[in-house]
Amino acid sequence: MRKEHQKQEHTSSYYAASVNEITNYPALEGSQSADVCVVGAGFTGVATALTLAERGFSVALVEANRVGWGASGRNGGQLINGIGGLSKIAKKRGSDYANMLWDLKWRGNDIIYDRVEKYGIQCDLKSGFLEVATKPSHVTYFDKYAAEREQHNFPYKYEIWDRETTRANLGTDAFHGGFMCYRDGHLHPLNLCIGEARAAHELGVQIFEQSPVTGIEHGRRPRVTTASGYVEADSVVLAGNAYSLLEPKHLSNLVFPAGSYIIGTEPLSDDVVNEINPKDVAVCDTNEVVDYYRLSADKRLLYGGACNYSGRDPASIRSFILPRMLKVYPQLRNVRIDFEWGGKIGIVLNRIPAVGRINSNVYYCQGYSGHGVNATHVMGEVMADAIGGTMERYDLFADMGHFRLPGSQWVGNQIIALGMLYYKIKDRL
Repeated sequence: MRKEHQKQEHTSSYYAASVNEITNYPALEGSQSADVCVVGAGFTGVATALTLAERGFSVALVEANRVGWGASGRNGGQLINGIGGLSKIAKKRGSDYANMLWDLKWRGNDIIYDRVEKYGIQCDLKSGFLEVATKPSHVTYFDKYAAEREQHNFPYKYEIWDRETTRANLGTDAFHGGFMCYRDGHLHPLNLCIGEARAAHELGVQIFEQSPVTGIEHGRRPRVTTASGYVEADSVVLAGNAYSLLEPKHLSNLVFPAGSYIIGTEPLSDDVVNEINPKDVAVCDTNEVVDYYRLSADKRLLYGGACNYSGRDPASIRSFILPRMLKVYPQLRNVRIDFEWGGKIGIVLNRIPAVGRINSNVYYCQGYSGHGVNATHVMGEVMADAIGGTMERYDLFADMGHFRLPGSQWVGNQIIALGMLYYKIKDRL
């Protein structure tokens, strides 16, 4: 068993330091039974469990470490529409599915906004996301974004910013323009995940932490086993994403873990905040290998990016990310860095989430390629649909023909890293 799957507490992130609730659900002991057993209590697992509970299913949610331990509790906290690979699905499915795919792009936003209000989840949710052009040629993307929204009668506010407007609102000369969407936004991801888990628990979901799954015994009612117990269920959902090692015969070399890293500054003064982000929006650039940043609720700059596809973590996250932040904001060179952390995101070669099932009743959904906050919530609903017998949205993803790289996962990571090197060079030219 890999080190990441030993029982661990949360990484030393800003999110863990500012969490509303420290979860302490029991470990799985003895025999349990449920309609559905969900493995992994990140966004996919929690969203699936909560959706199923809302629909009347009994659910057991089994987590190797803590709720939100992986990428769901460590990411940049950017709520951005879209699911990786939708353009490829659209090309395969044709124009008849255009409206369904457009709705899917935004469904995660709808779910999150609704649940934050319905369950009173305190996760610092704010509207406003700005995509910024790092090259003059990238500005042309924004006209396409606007045309697409106009075509679909998009009901929420959006704006195209020229270079001067972008400079005035971000306090930097690094960008050539931006596209602002007020339906997208940002939030505290760990508090969202824990809040949704609490809502699921209150609806009857059994949650088990510090319970790494050791295997699955297939059958009419599969048995999900841990070192000290098991859950029998009619259906199983595997939601481990980058950290999953289960079902290697079917899933090995399908999703590859890539490192993603963030630093957090000390709280910034009002003068600095008003200079670099007075509208308090999330920001992400248009590069293939993106940088992204936003302000936390206590006005720290959380800056991330430079995703590492090789499988090797940097010796110092601060040294890895800080130069990128200072290239955008040289005026922050004397600001203290209080937090540095990283984690793994799941990368799929064709960027379409890997969705399917094994032996008719063990479902899996993983590999969001960096689009996790929105996409995981969509997929939680898609998984619940499929278990309830509604397959239309599930079938969009389930037969997209994912390619499994031969050899070890390490070899696969090096192949992906080599491919991404091309995009890094392209970004710099």
